[in-house]
Amino acid sequence: MHFEILVEDQSGKKALDMLVPKIIGEKHTYRIISYNGIGHIPSKMPSGAVAKKRTLLDNLQKLLRGYGRSWGDFPFVVFVVCDLDDKCLRVFRKELLDLLENCSPKPETRFCVAIEEGEAWLLGDMPAIKAAYPGAKSAVLSAYKNDAVCGTWEFLADAVCIGGSRKLAARGWQAVGAEKSQWAEKITPHMDVANNASPSFGYFCRKLREIAEA
Repeated sequence: MHFEILVEDQSGKKALDMLVPKIIGEKHTYRIISYNGIGHIPSKMPSGAVAKKRTLLDNLQKLLRGYGRSWGDFPFVVFVVCDLDDKCLRVFRKELLDLLENCSPKPETRFCVAIEEGEAWLLGDMPAIKAAYPGAKSAVLSAYKNDAVCGTWEFLADAVCIGGSRKLAARGWQAVGAEKSQWAEKITPHMDVANNASPSFGYFCRKLREIAEA
């Protein structure tokens, strides 16, 4: 089986490049493609200008239709991995499924949503964070509730960054993105995919394994 995994940013790609092989094993192939942010599900097919921005949700229907038409009988599955942010999970999943229903032919697709943000999957493995950042603040980490909507990246920044999330945010979003990529690079090599406290990460692993082990 081949897995095409679409993620919303570079830090997500860096994390999954290291995590996916641990989950699906060596018998399968995979490719992880990152986009320039999550974007929004549009009411109609995106214009050329929107397509050039390469935001995930704005282009998702076009991408899925392309897979359905071009890949034919090749054994593959598409995984769409994105953050929930401040959206309602039930409503968001319905929007994604409705989008998929409008694709003909419809590619085999799974939607996996990190709640609230991708950093929730890193925070699901506290030993991995401590291994990557021995000086991480235990008091901050112990206060975190898995998959809570609480400002997830800020929580991790408060635990591992000098000056915390306020100092990092003051440097601008480019600096935040660079720090997120560094977290992915440093923490994911230590992660135990079989022992992660994030429910949304557990769902992602189960969906991958269901197909890999079929």
